[in-house]
Amino acid sequence: MASAPKANLPVFYKDLIPLNSNEHGDYTARTVDKAAWVAHQHAVPLTVEEFPAAQRNYPIVFSAGDNAVPLALMGLNEGVNVFFDDEGTPVDAPTPYIPAYIRRYPFILAKLDKNSDNLSLCFDPTTDLVGKFDDGAALFTDDKQPTEHTQGLLQFCEKFEQAGARTQAFMKELKDHDLLMDGEVAIQRADAPNDPFTYRGFQMVNQDKLRELRGDQLRKWNENGLLPLIVAHLFSLDLMRTVFARQVEQGKGPIAAANGAAPAAPAADKPKAKKS
Repeated sequence: MASAPKANLPVFYKDLIPLNSNEHGDYTARTVDKAAWVAHQHAVPLTVEEFPAAQRNYPIVFSAGDNAVPLALMGLNEGVNVFFDDEGTPVDAPTPYIPAYIRRYPFILAKLDKNSDNLSLCFDPTTDLVGKFDDGAALFTDDKQPTEHTQGLLQFCEKFEQAGARTQAFMKELKDHDLLMDGEVAIQRADAPNDPFTYRGFQMVNQDKLRELRGDQLRKWNENGLLPLIVAHLFSLDLMRTVFARQVEQGKGPIAAANGAAPAAPAADKPKAKKS
């Protein structure tokens, strides 16, 4: 029986245990073409390195609250994902960019000892992607050494952590320069142009304050790559209307979603979408 979700775990993860050769020496990891764990997730964390690719498909916003993180919006209402069907199969051809956060699951680097900065490769044992299976890639050799597949998983998770550190530095720059503001978008429906749906509960870059920044600061950000990231975020916001249209087309519009939550961080309070 799957254990109940534990508090303070990242999105998708219901439990975490460290991978080790003594207990999991005969385990394999399956490769699948479906991501069932993302089927009903409307917002997925992004790293800054993914902005150029992600902004082609998804609106990029920032979660509400002081510790904001970048999010790729896959739907505008909680539980709605217009890019993956209920089984986790991409609905588009070609397949849209799939964030690294999705591809990392069910593995993750986690701190086992709060007094140590060391991270261990862990996995979610409630999934059917890792276990004693006849199929899949072996995680350990007969002499209990990590296989090339396991080493590849570890490297992927390490690169994700490194990208996460760069993302935190980017977010600190935005906060230090007071560039984040509460976001709001009103989307008019063709059948009710005077009765738009207004979405809140996220943050975005304040373009007025961006224009007021000193030229030397903008030049510095352009040189170190931060300014293009801000531009990618701002350009991607136009896709919110595209996502809304996809919801309506798929029968997952705000009315069908029963006034589901507006975009927000997975762990934050989620204000309801409402008409204005």
